[in-house]
Amino acid sequence: MDQREKAGKFGFDAASGRLHLGRVRVPMPRSRIGRISVGTALIGGGALGFLPILGFWMLPLGLLVLSHDLPYVRRKRRRLTLWWGRKRAARQKS
Repeated sequence: MDQREKAGKFGFDAASGRLHLGRVRVPMPRSRIGRISVGTALIGGGALGFLPILGFWMLPLGLLVLSHDLPYVRRKRRRLTLWWGRKRAARQKS
């Protein structure tokens, strides 16, 4: 994997147990219940994004964490990823 691919990787790496957010790697709990708890807490904190310190940035991060363990969230994330990729490819053509 070259440097550009490493920098642009987003998602959960099951081999290392870390969440990749571009160049940042965040360790995640190894247990499924732990990951679901972290994802749910992030979504809950994101819902309170109008408060100081908490932010709306927590919503997509929580969904990304949950997408590793919950098939419904995984399918929605994958559809969004494909839609976004097609949209970017169409912009680059024109």
